[in-house]
Amino acid sequence: MKAAAREMITPRPKMSLTIPPGMAPVEFFNTPANLKNLAEENGLFRTPEDLLMYRKLIGHSIEFDTSIILDTSKRILDPLGRPVRRDQMSRKQKKVWNHMTRILFEYMLEKYPDPAQHLILGGEACLDATWPLNKPGVPSIRMIHNHFMVFPMADLEKSEHANPTDPNLTDSGHHGLFLRHLSGVYHEFLEILDLQILSPISTEESSLRLTGYPQGLPSWELKGGVEKLKDQYFWHEYEQVLLGFLDFYSTFFSLVSTGEPEVPPLANFPQQIREVLLGSGRFQRVARDIRELVIQNPQFANEIRWQPAYKQLLYRDDKGRLIVTISQNSVGNAITELLGIVVKREEDEAAYAAAEPALIGRLLEARERLINANLGEVIAAPSWANGEFVPQ
Repeated sequence: MKAAAREMITPRPKMSLTIPPGMAPVEFFNTPANLKNLAEENGLFRTPEDLLMYRKLIGHSIEFDTSIILDTSKRILDPLGRPVRRDQMSRKQKKVWNHMTRILFEYMLEKYPDPAQHLILGGEACLDATWPLNKPGVPSIRMIHNHFMVFPMADLEKSEHANPTDPNLTDSGHHGLFLRHLSGVYHEFLEILDLQILSPISTEESSLRLTGYPQGLPSWELKGGVEKLKDQYFWHEYEQVLLGFLDFYSTFFSLVSTGEPEVPPLANFPQQIREVLLGSGRFQRVARDIRELVIQNPQFANEIRWQPAYKQLLYRDDKGRLIVTISQNSVGNAITELLGIVVKREEDEAAYAAAEPALIGRLLEARERLINANLGEVIAAPSWANGEFVPQ
């Protein structure tokens, strides 16, 4: 079977919300009013640190699909003042965030033990943190989230091949920037990380047999498997991967913006930036080319995310290994596309209703583990008011 990106058709229910006249859907879905509804109608669990677990009603998978978001919408009204990356969270928030991530990932691995049968992934992203301010529907949620999902491999195998030039697969062209023009220096820069638990692995070795993705991204195998998720040093290394990426991204787009080769003021690895990045003629040449594109091409300029926007993925590969990878996050694409999966949601109330009881059952099972860990309080949404699914 030829490896190729896949397009998954996922049923979704009809939206029950009424969008106010004159508002585009993207504008309404990113408002605090919608987030309030999300918590009340689909919330599962909330911690004292404002970490909210909820059911993804318009999600990627009807097998297992849930997210944790740092919901600061009531506490911080200024959208630009909210934490949107893990490095902006408090130490306590990160500790609970890591604990919840481990618990949910362990649940998925136990529920779906065979990598030949199910694809398991957890993807962390800054949620619309840097949506261009001149683009319609500027989001006001602007919060970090972690997305946990499972895809049956049989469903992926029977899915149609996706268009390889799909803007989502290519990060609107920005993935090609890293992959084709900066891959060498990107890998070289991230080699500076002093990692003991995460071991570098090529994406040719760790990519999924079915899709051939991820492609060309720095990747690391979690040596020791799931047990190492309990090791606090793993989470330190997971953080180092993010910090290295942020330095690379900030340095590159600062150079594109000003044309001046400077170390960002809050850099985590300033010496390596000087030696590896700013000392690279190719790095500077590509930045100059992108700078000229921004000046000449208004459509390209409108897609740039000037502040660091990322997707950091933890997934299980075909051999059952746990793999970490990281990429930039452009407008409109999703975490699944790093693995070559384009999800197309289609309204199909009957199909969703048929899958919903089992889906909710699994979400409640996973929530039970958070309850047992004494991390927060349950949310009694209408569809699970008493801890069991109730059709609405």
